Amino acid sequence: MAERIKTFDEFYQFYLKEHTQLGTRIFHFIGTLLIFFVLFYVIKSGKERFLWYIPIFGYGFAWFSHAVFEKNRPATFKYPLWSLASDFKMFFQLLIGKIKFKA
Repeated sequence: MAERIKTFDEFYQFYLKEHTQLGTRIFHFIGTLLIFFVLFYVIKSGKERFLWYIPIFGYGFAWFSHAVFEKNRPATFKYPLWSLASDFKMFFQLLIGKIKFKA
């Protein structure tokens, strides 16, 4: 059995290696961006019933990209919280240009 990753920094390096394809990064970015749009809409409108779109957009876009572009199993299944935190970290790093869409 493979040894579990012990720190978030170590996990994030692993996470980036699992997200090297341009399509994967684009789909993760779009899914996370849609999450922010849904949150903004719910806050402005008060229509909490739209919150169920969050996992659909977040996981749907990400898992699709892993199946189609990376052809690997998402880290969410083994490291759910670190994976979620890494999704947002990668989103903001892509947004500000700290990392590139094309690895």
